[in-house]
Amino acid sequence: MTGSREFAPVVLFAYNRPDHLRRTVDSLRENSLAKGTDVIAFSDGAKKEGDAAAISAIRGYLKAVTGFRSIKVIERARNFGLSRSVVDGVTEVLRTYDRAIIVEDDLILSSVFLGYMNDALDRYAEVEQVMHISGYMYPIDATGLPETFVSRLASCWGWGTWRRAWLCFEPDVGRLITQFDAAAKFRFNVDGVFNFWEHMEQQQQGKIDSWAIRWYASTFLNGGLCLHPSISLVLNAGSDGSGTHSGKTKMFDGMVRQTAITEFSEDFNENVLALQRIKRFLDLTKGTLWKRMLKRLIRISGTK
Repeated sequence: MTGSREFAPVVLFAYNRPDHLRRTVDSLRENSLAKGTDVIAFSDGAKKEGDAAAISAIRGYLKAVTGFRSIKVIERARNFGLSRSVVDGVTEVLRTYDRAIIVEDDLILSSVFLGYMNDALDRYAEVEQVMHISGYMYPIDATGLPETFVSRLASCWGWGTWRRAWLCFEPDVGRLITQFDAAAKFRFNVDGVFNFWEHMEQQQQGKIDSWAIRWYASTFLNGGLCLHPSISLVLNAGSDGSGTHSGKTKMFDGMVRQTAITEFSEDFNENVLALQRIKRFLDLTKGTLWKRMLKRLIRISGTK
Protein backbone atom coordinates (compact mmCIF):
# COMPACT_ATOMS: atom_id res chain seq x y z
CA MET A 1 0.00 0.00 0.00
CA THR A 2 2.86 2.35 0.76
CA GLY A 3 4.97 1.29 -2.25
CA SER A 4 8.42 2.82 -2.35
CA ARG A 5 7.28 6.13 -0.90
CA GLU A 6 9.20 7.29 2.15
CA PHE A 7 7.16 8.73 4.98
CA ALA A 8 8.22 11.39 7.46
CA PRO A 9 9.31 10.02 10.84
CA VAL A 10 7.12 10.68 13.85
CA VAL A 11 9.04 12.36 16.68
CA LEU A 12 7.25 11.48 19.91
CA PHE A 13 7.90 13.25 23.21
CA ALA A 14 6.95 11.53 26.46
CA TYR A 15 7.35 12.29 30.13
CA ASN A 16 5.40 10.70 32.99
CA ARG A 17 1.88 9.82 31.84
CA PRO A 18 1.82 6.17 30.65
CA ASP A 19 -1.95 6.00 30.08
CA HIS A 20 -1.96 9.13 27.94
CA LEU A 21 1.02 7.84 25.96
CA ARG A 22 -0.71 4.52 25.22
CA ARG A 23 -3.72 6.34 23.82
CA THR A 24 -1.46 8.46 21.63
CA VAL A 25 0.40 5.43 20.29
CA ASP A 26 -2.83 3.48 19.78
CA SER A 27 -4.32 6.31 17.74
CA LEU A 28 -1.16 6.58 15.62
CA ARG A 29 -1.20 2.85 15.00
CA GLU A 30 -4.75 3.11 13.61
CA ASN A 31 -3.35 5.13 10.70
CA SER A 32 -2.91 3.16 7.49
CA LEU A 33 0.60 4.59 7.04
CA ALA A 34 1.79 3.48 10.47
CA LYS A 35 3.47 0.29 9.22
CA GLY A 36 5.65 2.36 6.90
CA THR A 37 6.52 4.98 9.52
CA ASP A 38 9.58 5.23 11.76
CA VAL A 39 8.92 6.49 15.29
CA ILE A 40 11.66 8.24 17.26
CA ALA A 41 10.57 8.58 20.88
CA PHE A 42 12.28 10.91 23.34
CA SER A 43 11.71 9.93 26.96
CA ASP A 44 12.62 12.79 29.31
CA GLY A 45 14.40 12.14 32.59
CA ALA A 46 12.75 12.56 35.97
CA LYS A 47 12.30 16.05 37.33
CA LYS A 48 11.64 14.64 40.79
CA GLU A 49 12.14 11.24 42.36
CA GLY A 50 8.42 10.53 42.43
CA ASP A 51 8.32 10.47 38.61
CA ALA A 52 10.91 7.71 38.26
CA ALA A 53 8.46 4.78 38.34
CA ALA A 54 6.19 6.28 35.68
CA ILE A 55 9.16 7.07 33.45
CA SER A 56 10.48 3.51 33.84
CA ALA A 57 7.04 2.17 32.84
CA ILE A 58 6.96 4.45 29.81
CA ARG A 59 10.36 3.29 28.63
CA GLY A 60 9.46 -0.36 29.01
CA TYR A 61 6.24 0.20 27.11
CA LEU A 62 7.90 2.10 24.26
CA LYS A 63 10.52 -0.59 23.73
CA ALA A 64 7.75 -3.15 23.25
CA VAL A 65 5.62 -1.08 20.85
CA THR A 66 4.84 -2.71 17.50
CA GLY A 67 2.84 -1.71 14.44
CA PHE A 68 5.34 0.76 12.97
CA ARG A 69 8.25 0.25 10.58
CA SER A 70 10.61 0.88 13.47
CA ILE A 71 10.73 2.50 16.87
CA LYS A 72 13.79 4.06 18.44
CA VAL A 73 13.70 5.14 22.08
CA ILE A 74 16.04 7.88 23.25
CA GLU A 75 16.21 7.96 27.05
CA ARG A 76 17.32 11.21 28.60
CA ALA A 77 19.49 10.63 31.65
CA ARG A 78 18.25 13.85 33.23
CA ASN A 79 15.26 16.12 32.95
CA PHE A 80 15.39 18.43 29.95
CA GLY A 81 11.91 19.89 30.40
CA LEU A 82 9.48 20.09 27.52
CA SER A 83 10.90 23.18 25.85
CA ARG A 84 14.47 21.93 25.58
CA SER A 85 13.26 18.39 24.81
CA VAL A 86 11.35 19.58 21.76
CA VAL A 87 14.03 21.97 20.48
CA ASP A 88 16.88 19.49 20.92
CA GLY A 89 14.86 16.51 19.71
CA VAL A 90 13.51 18.14 16.55
CA THR A 91 16.95 19.57 15.76
CA GLU A 92 18.57 16.15 16.22
CA VAL A 93 16.06 14.34 14.01
CA LEU A 94 16.21 16.97 11.26
CA ARG A 95 19.96 16.47 10.97
CA THR A 96 19.15 13.05 9.51
CA TYR A 97 15.74 13.57 7.91
CA ASP A 98 14.60 16.50 5.79
CA ARG A 99 11.15 16.55 7.42
CA ALA A 100 9.43 15.33 10.57
CA ILE A 101 6.04 15.01 12.26
CA ILE A 102 6.02 16.01 15.92
CA VAL A 103 3.63 14.54 18.46
CA GLU A 104 3.42 14.79 22.25
CA ASP A 105 2.15 12.14 24.60
CA ASP A 106 -1.27 13.63 25.36
CA LEU A 107 -2.70 13.74 21.84
CA ILE A 108 -5.31 11.51 20.24
CA LEU A 109 -4.84 11.53 16.50
CA SER A 110 -7.27 10.97 13.66
CA SER A 111 -6.93 7.80 11.62
CA VAL A 112 -6.07 10.03 8.63
CA PHE A 113 -3.53 12.18 10.48
CA LEU A 114 -0.40 10.57 8.99
CA GLY A 115 -1.84 10.65 5.49
CA TYR A 116 -2.62 14.35 5.75
CA MET A 117 0.73 15.22 7.26
CA ASN A 118 2.76 13.31 4.69
CA ASP A 119 0.71 14.61 1.77
CA ALA A 120 1.15 18.19 2.99
CA LEU A 121 4.86 17.75 3.70
CA ASP A 122 5.30 16.42 0.16
CA ARG A 123 3.12 19.04 -1.51
CA TYR A 124 4.70 22.09 0.14
CA ALA A 125 8.27 20.83 0.44
CA GLU A 126 9.55 23.41 -2.05
CA VAL A 127 7.16 26.21 -1.08
CA GLU A 128 9.43 28.31 1.11
CA GLN A 129 6.57 30.42 2.48
CA VAL A 130 4.91 27.38 4.06
CA MET A 131 6.97 26.56 7.14
CA HIS A 132 4.63 24.55 9.34
CA ILE A 133 1.88 21.97 8.90
CA SER A 134 -0.69 21.83 11.69
CA GLY A 135 -2.89 18.85 12.47
CA TYR A 136 -4.94 20.77 15.05
CA MET A 137 -7.53 23.45 14.49
CA TYR A 138 -9.51 25.36 17.08
CA PRO A 139 -13.16 24.23 17.31
CA ILE A 140 -14.40 26.84 14.85
CA ASP A 141 -17.37 26.55 12.51
CA ALA A 142 -16.01 24.93 9.33
CA THR A 143 -19.09 25.75 7.23
CA GLY A 144 -18.03 27.42 4.00
CA LEU A 145 -14.31 26.86 4.62
CA PRO A 146 -12.00 24.89 2.34
CA GLU A 147 -10.60 21.63 3.66
CA THR A 148 -7.27 23.38 4.32
CA PHE A 149 -6.10 26.98 4.52
CA VAL A 150 -3.03 28.95 5.55
CA SER A 151 -2.63 31.21 8.56
CA ARG A 152 0.13 33.14 10.30
CA LEU A 153 -0.54 31.11 13.47
CA ALA A 154 1.47 27.97 14.16
CA SER A 155 -0.32 25.40 16.31
CA CYS A 156 1.81 22.96 18.32
CA TRP A 157 -0.62 20.06 18.82
CA GLY A 158 0.45 17.53 16.19
CA TRP A 159 2.54 19.36 13.62
CA GLY A 160 5.20 18.93 10.97
CA THR A 161 8.00 20.86 9.38
CA TRP A 162 11.06 20.57 7.19
CA ARG A 163 14.77 21.02 7.86
CA ARG A 164 14.76 24.09 5.58
CA ALA A 165 12.11 25.76 7.78
CA TRP A 166 13.51 24.65 11.16
CA LEU A 167 16.83 26.28 10.24
CA CYS A 168 14.96 29.57 10.71
CA PHE A 169 14.19 28.77 14.36
CA GLU A 170 15.76 31.46 16.57
CA PRO A 171 16.16 30.25 20.17
CA ASP A 172 17.27 33.66 21.48
CA VAL A 173 14.08 35.53 22.34
CA GLY A 174 16.03 38.77 22.73
CA ARG A 175 17.08 38.64 19.09
CA LEU A 176 13.51 37.95 18.07
CA ILE A 177 12.12 40.86 20.09
CA THR A 178 14.43 43.40 18.46
CA GLN A 179 12.95 42.56 15.05
CA PHE A 180 9.38 43.58 15.95
CA ASP A 181 7.99 47.07 15.42
CA ALA A 182 4.52 48.21 16.54
CA ALA A 183 2.83 47.02 13.35
CA ALA A 184 4.45 43.59 13.58
CA LYS A 185 3.39 43.23 17.22
CA PHE A 186 -0.20 44.02 16.26
CA ARG A 187 -0.24 41.31 13.56
CA PHE A 188 1.59 38.87 15.87
CA ASN A 189 -1.24 39.38 18.35
CA VAL A 190 -3.68 38.34 15.61
CA ASP A 191 -4.62 41.95 14.92
CA GLY A 192 -4.86 42.77 18.61
CA VAL A 193 -7.24 39.93 19.52
CA PHE A 194 -4.92 37.91 21.77
CA ASN A 195 -1.74 39.05 23.52
CA PHE A 196 0.87 36.58 22.32
CA TRP A 197 3.44 39.35 22.77
CA GLU A 198 3.06 38.98 26.52
CA HIS A 199 4.49 35.47 26.19
CA MET A 200 7.51 36.85 24.37
CA GLU A 201 8.15 39.27 27.22
CA GLN A 202 7.70 36.54 29.82
CA GLN A 203 10.14 34.32 27.92
CA GLN A 204 12.70 37.14 27.96
CA GLN A 205 12.15 37.68 31.69
CA GLY A 206 12.64 33.99 32.42
CA LYS A 207 9.10 33.59 33.75
CA ILE A 208 8.26 30.92 31.19
CA ASP A 209 10.18 28.56 28.93
CA SER A 210 8.32 28.03 25.67
CA TRP A 211 9.70 26.63 22.46
CA ALA A 212 6.36 27.29 20.76
CA ILE A 213 6.25 31.07 21.22
CA ARG A 214 9.78 31.31 19.81
CA TRP A 215 8.86 29.07 16.88
CA TYR A 216 5.76 31.14 16.14
CA ALA A 217 7.86 34.32 16.28
CA SER A 218 10.53 32.75 14.06
CA THR A 219 8.07 31.71 11.36
CA PHE A 220 6.19 35.02 11.63
CA LEU A 221 9.34 37.11 11.15
CA ASN A 222 10.31 35.02 8.12
CA GLY A 223 6.93 35.59 6.50
CA GLY A 224 6.06 31.97 7.13
CA LEU A 225 2.62 30.42 6.90
CA CYS A 226 1.07 27.40 8.55
CA LEU A 227 -1.29 25.04 6.75
CA HIS A 228 -4.34 24.13 8.85
CA PRO A 229 -7.22 21.71 8.35
CA SER A 230 -10.60 23.40 8.75
CA ILE A 231 -11.67 20.47 10.98
CA SER A 232 -9.10 19.25 13.47
CA LEU A 233 -7.29 15.93 13.10
CA VAL A 234 -6.08 16.11 16.69
CA LEU A 235 -7.73 16.00 20.10
CA ASN A 236 -5.69 17.00 23.14
CA ALA A 237 -6.44 14.51 25.91
CA GLY A 238 -4.14 16.29 28.36
CA SER A 239 -6.62 18.99 29.34
CA ASP A 240 -7.98 16.67 32.01
CA GLY A 241 -6.04 18.04 34.95
CA SER A 242 -3.29 15.40 34.70
CA GLY A 243 -0.60 17.77 33.45
CA THR A 244 1.49 19.85 35.81
CA HIS A 245 0.57 23.12 34.12
CA SER A 246 -2.98 22.49 32.95
CA GLY A 247 -6.43 22.56 34.41
CA LYS A 248 -9.58 20.91 33.14
CA THR A 249 -11.44 22.23 30.13
CA LYS A 250 -13.18 21.02 27.01
CA MET A 251 -13.06 24.41 25.35
CA PHE A 252 -10.38 23.30 22.90
CA ASP A 253 -12.16 20.05 22.03
CA GLY A 254 -14.11 19.73 18.84
CA MET A 255 -14.95 17.34 16.06
CA VAL A 256 -12.01 15.20 14.88
CA ARG A 257 -12.11 14.50 11.17
CA GLN A 258 -11.81 10.83 10.18
CA THR A 259 -12.06 11.15 6.39
CA ALA A 260 -9.06 11.82 4.20
CA ILE A 261 -8.21 15.37 3.21
CA THR A 262 -7.84 15.68 -0.56
CA GLU A 263 -7.93 19.43 -1.11
CA PHE A 264 -4.73 21.30 -0.30
CA SER A 265 -4.73 25.07 -0.47
CA GLU A 266 -2.96 26.78 -3.34
CA ASP A 267 -3.98 30.18 -2.00
CA PHE A 268 -1.14 31.61 0.06
CA ASN A 269 -3.20 34.48 1.41
CA GLU A 270 -4.85 34.06 4.79
CA ASN A 271 -8.42 32.86 4.43
CA VAL A 272 -10.52 35.84 5.57
CA LEU A 273 -13.46 33.79 6.86
CA ALA A 274 -11.24 31.35 8.74
CA LEU A 275 -9.29 34.22 10.30
CA GLN A 276 -12.52 35.86 11.46
CA ARG A 277 -13.64 32.66 13.15
CA ILE A 278 -10.25 32.06 14.75
CA LYS A 279 -10.32 35.61 16.10
CA ARG A 280 -13.78 35.04 17.52
CA PHE A 281 -12.59 31.89 19.28
CA LEU A 282 -9.43 33.55 20.63
CA ASP A 283 -11.52 36.42 21.92
CA LEU A 284 -13.44 33.92 24.06
CA THR A 285 -10.20 32.86 25.74
CA LYS A 286 -9.64 36.20 27.43
CA GLY A 287 -11.23 35.00 30.67
CA THR A 288 -8.76 33.87 33.32
CA LEU A 289 -9.30 30.11 32.89
CA TRP A 290 -9.32 30.16 29.12
CA LYS A 291 -6.26 32.37 28.95
CA ARG A 292 -4.39 29.91 31.17
CA MET A 293 -5.45 27.05 28.93
CA LEU A 294 -4.41 28.88 25.75
CA LYS A 295 -0.97 29.33 27.27
CA ARG A 296 -0.84 25.58 27.50
CA LEU A 297 -1.76 25.36 23.83
CA ILE A 298 1.45 27.19 22.87
CA ARG A 299 3.40 25.16 25.43
CA ILE A 300 4.37 27.83 27.91
CA SER A 301 5.61 25.24 30.38
CA GLY A 302 9.09 23.80 30.19
CA THR A 303 7.88 20.45 31.46
CA LYS A 304 4.57 18.72 31.86
